[in-house]
Amino acid sequence: MDHYFEEEEFNTQFNGHTLRRIAAQAKPHWRGVAGFVVLIALVSLNDSVFTYLSKLIIDEGILAGDRARLNQLFIIYGSLALVQAAAIFGFIYLAGQLGERIQYELRRKMFNHLQSLSLSYYSKTPIGWIMSRVTSDSARISELITWGLIDSSWAVFNLSTALIFMIWINWQLALIMAVVMPAIVIIASIFKRQILVQFRRARKLNSKLTGAYNENITGVRVVKALTREEKNLEEFDGQATSLYHAAFRAAWLSALFLPIVQLVGAVGLGAIVWYGGWQIEIGAMSIGSLQAFMGYLTFMLFPIQELARVYAEMQNSIASAERIFSLIDAEPEVVDRSYAFDPQTVKGDIHFDHVDFFYDEKKPVLIDFNLRVKQGETIALVGPTGGGKSTIVNLICRFYEPQRGVIRIGGTDYTSFTLESIQSRIGMVLQSPHLFSGAIRDNIRYGRLDATDAEIEAAAQLAHAHEFITAMPKGYDEEVGEGGNLLSVGQKQLISLARAVLSRPEIFIMDEATSSVDTLTEALIQQGMETLMHGRTSFIIAHRLSTIKKADRILVIEGGRITESGSHQELIRQQGHYYSLYTKQFQAEAPHEIDQLFEAKPQPTAEVR
Repeated sequence: MDHYFEEEEFNTQFNGHTLRRIAAQAKPHWRGVAGFVVLIALVSLNDSVFTYLSKLIIDEGILAGDRARLNQLFIIYGSLALVQAAAIFGFIYLAGQLGERIQYELRRKMFNHLQSLSLSYYSKTPIGWIMSRVTSDSARISELITWGLIDSSWAVFNLSTALIFMIWINWQLALIMAVVMPAIVIIASIFKRQILVQFRRARKLNSKLTGAYNENITGVRVVKALTREEKNLEEFDGQATSLYHAAFRAAWLSALFLPIVQLVGAVGLGAIVWYGGWQIEIGAMSIGSLQAFMGYLTFMLFPIQELARVYAEMQNSIASAERIFSLIDAEPEVVDRSYAFDPQTVKGDIHFDHVDFFYDEKKPVLIDFNLRVKQGETIALVGPTGGGKSTIVNLICRFYEPQRGVIRIGGTDYTSFTLESIQSRIGMVLQSPHLFSGAIRDNIRYGRLDATDAEIEAAAQLAHAHEFITAMPKGYDEEVGEGGNLLSVGQKQLISLARAVLSRPEIFIMDEATSSVDTLTEALIQQGMETLMHGRTSFIIAHRLSTIKKADRILVIEGGRITESGSHQELIRQQGHYYSLYTKQFQAEAPHEIDQLFEAKPQPTAEVR
């Protein structure tokens, strides 16, 4: 988690390369961008013209007492107001449309790229990071390209047109603006930078507070069981207080910012009123001109604030963009070779030939690992946690590849096969089965979308899931909830098993599939497993040794090596590590069973390869 919070401090300095990549997202939509920029320029020009029209209304209409001229100016003003309304509608519509398109395209790029990334990326990257990049970071980039460009363009156009009109009205008063405006820009930049720092700190603390919320809610049973309420409340109070102080300081600076800018602006306005009043006295300037000039001055204050805000948000957006681009630029560790092909089947012997593998180079998982599995053989993997059992099946699935050595399927190096050709022919049932929101029917069909309803029901019957499914109010159309949370663990396992049956795998893997279910459900899963494993090369990882007694071979994996190999009876006779594990689990039945095993005729020990 600490690394996540460090990422909140991602580079926020000006980064030309990243800005160019952000701009590239808008390049395919350049017509839309050009359209709303033109409309913004029209809006800014109209704003300045409105202010100038107020000068004419005062000087040529009201003070001159010219009713006809006044009517003429009102018609012009009304016509421009209609144009202004249409232009505002146009640029808001175009910007909103562009923003949604850019968000969609960024999210689609990330989603598509995530499908190609190797399992190692997900092992190293917290889901929260990925979700924030896909959601909030993509939204921030979209806002920078659209509303950030709108606000900055509007500010630049407003400042430019206002300055031109001010010089046209009275160039001497425009010189006063040349002194006041830089001071306002400097103040705005300083305040916005400090406000941004405090908001970042508040956001970082808010992330920690949210994490604390999540942990306490999801772990409420442990909290209650260990009576941690008082301590948790104390820790939460400390985090909440820190967040309050950061948010308070940000709010205080924000509240102070506008009055100071307005104070500096008021000084400039006072100088303009004093000098302008003197010019009116000597006849060098009209009352309408002074009123318009003062309007342009106040008109320029808000665009300067907007530019400071956009600049501050641009720094945040750069950080978001770098997070997004780091995801898009992430290279999958396991990819198809240029010569890869689809062998049409992965049936055949599986051979680990002097395989070395590690997640961390300093901590090897498999060391010179050798194993040959015959087509159709059922292999059980047992041993201590961290011994390498899951790594073996992950390598078979080619979620990872060996650092040294070769894995062959049917005598061919499996890196010659496409990833899809291997993984589409492997069925897996995991310890924590994952179901997707939707109906039971859709979850069973997930791996084979062309399956008919009859095939789905047949698969459920083979997996012994049909009975509990049909007992539900909606049967196969019953909703499973997010992650399957409306079903029990055993029901989810049986549906996962049915899904594997329907996919017709050539290699079948069971990873601790019965470790969290009751005895009755375990028996149902066992029956379904036997149906699915018949004639298929199968691997079973299990701590419940009752589920693997019928395996053709049981391998004890310790420290990345095979330390024992044989059938259940053979390993009991050896009285090694497997014997110790089995007798501890089945103390009541082991003595009688072991006596029977020792009375039985010895069988040859399977060769470890």
